[in-house]
Amino acid sequence: MARLYSNENIPFPVVEELRNLGHDVLTVFETGKAGQSWPDESVLEFAMFEGRCVLTVNRRHFVRLHGLRPDHAGIIVCTFDPDFGALAARIAAEINRCDRLAGQLLRVNRPAK
Repeated sequence: MARLYSNENIPFPVVEELRNLGHDVLTVFETGKAGQSWPDESVLEFAMFEGRCVLTVNRRHFVRLHGLRPDHAGIIVCTFDPDFGALAARIAAEINRCDRLAGQLLRVNRPAK
């Protein structure tokens, strides 16, 4: 089980499916930060404070932050996939491949058609 912090760009059905798969997922909405244009640096800081891995489709910014703050609890960057169940399954599979998430940057890409 992973402790995740879902950025507001992750569709809620993905969050629900990850929860169904046993992961502890907290959303930006649940922390009262949704719709506030919260800077990515603040999202990462909050996740670090909570010991949670950031889950986002904002790849470019969080890849950069990974380089600047390698002491994070993990960052998972995804490509958007309208098949939310498949996206959640790929995220869970990637998490399961890791011994630990701390300091890791995981990339979960939509399969080519």
